[in-house]
Amino acid sequence: MASVSRKLSEEQCYCSICLDVFSSPVSIPCGHSFCMGCIGGYWMGSSHCQCPMCKKTFYKRPDISVNTVLRDIAEQLRGSRASPLEGNSPPEEQLERSPETQMQGPRVEGVACDVCSGEQQLALKSCLVCLTSYCEEHLRSHNARFTKHKLIQPISSLQDRMCQKHERLLELFCRSDQTCVCVLCVETEHRAHFTVSAERAWAEKKAQLKKTEAEVQQMMQDRWKKVEEIRQCVELSRSSTQREIEDSAQVFSTLMRSIETRQAELTEVMEEKQRAVEKHAEDLIKDLEQELTELQKRNSQLENLSQTEDHLYFLQSFQSQCTLPNTQDWSGAGIHTDVCVGAVRRCVEQLEVSLTEQEDKLAEMELRRIQKYAVGVTLDSATANPWLQLSESGKQLRHGGVWQGLVDGPERFDTVVIALGREGFARGRHYWEVQVGLKDDWYLGVAKASVKRKGRIAVSTGQGYWALAMKGGREYRASCTPPAPLSLPHRPRQVGIYLDYEEGQVSFYDVEARSHLYTFMDSFSETLRPFFYLYCCDKSSDCLTITPVNPTPAVKQC
Repeated sequence: MASVSRKLSEEQCYCSICLDVFSSPVSIPCGHSFCMGCIGGYWMGSSHCQCPMCKKTFYKRPDISVNTVLRDIAEQLRGSRASPLEGNSPPEEQLERSPETQMQGPRVEGVACDVCSGEQQLALKSCLVCLTSYCEEHLRSHNARFTKHKLIQPISSLQDRMCQKHERLLELFCRSDQTCVCVLCVETEHRAHFTVSAERAWAEKKAQLKKTEAEVQQMMQDRWKKVEEIRQCVELSRSSTQREIEDSAQVFSTLMRSIETRQAELTEVMEEKQRAVEKHAEDLIKDLEQELTELQKRNSQLENLSQTEDHLYFLQSFQSQCTLPNTQDWSGAGIHTDVCVGAVRRCVEQLEVSLTEQEDKLAEMELRRIQKYAVGVTLDSATANPWLQLSESGKQLRHGGVWQGLVDGPERFDTVVIALGREGFARGRHYWEVQVGLKDDWYLGVAKASVKRKGRIAVSTGQGYWALAMKGGREYRASCTPPAPLSLPHRPRQVGIYLDYEEGQVSFYDVEARSHLYTFMDSFSETLRPFFYLYCCDKSSDCLTITPVNPTPAVKQC
């Protein structure tokens, strides 16, 4: 018992700053005691005073005086441990313990020891009970006296581990508010909350952190993969662009050769005609010159006859000389100066035929390339007008001729026989095909997702529709404002629709003829959806059918 009592007495007589027996001990208002020199040096140069143990702050420096009882106990303890070496401490050691030297000593980088006087050493551990960081020397003294205190890696913000309201250690974690609390917080504002120990919350959060870390790493891998994919796409795009440049050069070279050939042929024809005209003119001139010779001869004979005084000769020659020689009627003879009327136009028409053939080949190549952007499109029954009947697969649409008692929701078209596709496109390239068969009244294309659903609707680009239409079995038109009539060489029975959102392009193709029908160029700012309009119910077997895309066979490039 005596040894236990002695050990308790020794612990009570140690200053927590210098970790030595008190020298002129003083007590501050919070109840903790320190050496007068230690606490004075600790507070020196600070705008407010704080307890090194409990961190209680005094905004006005408290009056302190020596605790005589504690001083007497400390002196007795010091005397019982006195030794010849202790009494002969060198002046340099006493100087190191002075408050002035403690404040003026140089600081080291990292977390400094809170106890060192003079030159501060790096702390090895921080005590969560004392809220103090200790170097190797002071840590040995601390561990010898406080074996149950919790030590952690040294940190400089120990004050952040204290509850600002209750000045207690933040030992618990409130799951309701996701914040650290002290034991007094649990009894007050966090009374009804679910709290656990900080260690348990740490273990749970650490497991969650590992999961989040794995997710982040997966996200990083996905993005690295996407970056590589984009780079590969750029390389493929560069190669594709180079091929397009080469193909276009070949196409235009072919066209230029064709034009040059046609021009040479036209020049040859014109020159041949000119040579024929010149030969014909030479023949006319030759015949005229022959007749002029005859006429000049006759004219000389008439002059001679007019001058003769021989009456008998005059009378005998008059009948033969006054008869006009046989000549041609030259009143209608002549040369047309415009010998090549219509030749240029006929040549251009032939070029137009060649250009059309070339355009058809290019359209076939274009269709084959865009078919790789095929997407699955299905009809949205929530938007279909009650006159329209949809198949269970959502791939067929027909006008049933019977009004169905469907719920009139905000998405449904109540007046115009329209249905939209379920899919919405706000980026990228998309292609799908629709079989129209022999239907005589339909629209196909894309529409804004926000188009008007109720009442009369005008299908036009101004109202948010980009569509190709067959009207009444008589004409095709594009839904421009105003509508643009189209002259199509064939009646398409299967129409391909291509959307390039970023380019603002909506194109239509005759899949069977593998030809281009029409293209809209615009700009889009909201989601677009496939659009279907089917009016007449002339043949129940003729449905608008969304068909699978079968790639067009490759063709020989021009």
